Amino acid sequence: MAQVRDEFVNLTGPQKAAVFMLALGQEQSSRLFELMSDEEIREISQHMANLGNINADAIEQLFMEFADQLSSAGSLVGTYDSTERLLYGSMPTERVEQIMEEIRGPAGRTMWDKLGNVNEAVLANYFKNEYPQTVAVVLSRLKSDHAARVLSLLPENFAMEVVMRMLRMEAVQKDVLDNVEQTLRKEFMANLARTARRDSHEVMADIFNSLDRATESRFMSGLEERNRESAEKIKQLMFTFEDLIRIDSSGIQGLLRQVEKDQLAIALKGATDDLKDLFFKNMSARAGKMMKEDMDAMGAVRLKDVDEAQATIVSVAKALADAGEIVVSGGGEEDELVY
Repeated sequence: MAQVRDEFVNLTGPQKAAVFMLALGQEQSSRLFELMSDEEIREISQHMANLGNINADAIEQLFMEFADQLSSAGSLVGTYDSTERLLYGSMPTERVEQIMEEIRGPAGRTMWDKLGNVNEAVLANYFKNEYPQTVAVVLSRLKSDHAARVLSLLPENFAMEVVMRMLRMEAVQKDVLDNVEQTLRKEFMANLARTARRDSHEVMADIFNSLDRATESRFMSGLEERNRESAEKIKQLMFTFEDLIRIDSSGIQGLLRQVEKDQLAIALKGATDDLKDLFFKNMSARAGKMMKEDMDAMGAVRLKDVDEAQATIVSVAKALADAGEIVVSGGGEEDELVY
């Protein structure tokens, strides 16, 4: 046994690799050779040719060492980037991009399933630059409640044109559907997949933005106790309804054209006086008066309803900011732009 141990210990790394390849046999070894460079193949082949006789016990010990090293390598962390790098090494670029798009994109087996899981504000922001006929075809394939939310966020004249196209639309031919689906896959979903590569703090900031106030406050307090640095980063990245105060007048006017008036009235019930004034001064006197009357007529409003209305308007504001249609000032000395 001591002789076997000495024989095994005296093997160099390349020699162990040579033993491993010979022991695997032709079929398995050929697959590994396909993944090697010419220089690596030449080196390992040279060692294979000069190995001589290797005891069966030494071979067994080699495989045991390999298994031990593999099992003790520590935990593995699978990420989009590591998966993408692995795929690029074994298949064409176009195929890798298609697979990663499917992984990063919204859940769903078909393109229409995936679109059904995309936020309505994001869809509306993309559709407003498309042909009304294309939008009509897509909306006709979505669930009615989701299509309705998207339609309500489109510019009014454009939305009416889409409605008219949907009313006049007959059965859509398969090749037309295929062309629309292919365009969405290449342009919209691919872009959506690229934006998915975000810092974990950005992801958590968006999640915190969607929480109700009590839950968000509870989680933030707990995070501050465990990791104050991360808590501060998330606070800086969070975009709340009160942050709309950092939008200029033209931006507020653009936002007003995209949001439903009844939702805004509910959202403003929980806003600061400064933010209310910002919205009112960018409305006509008549519209502002009607809005205030509607708010007074509501009486007390549930905090949950206020939070939901504010979250919807913030979502629309983010989509407009991402599209460059409104600017959100960072508020610093150099007026840094955060979106």
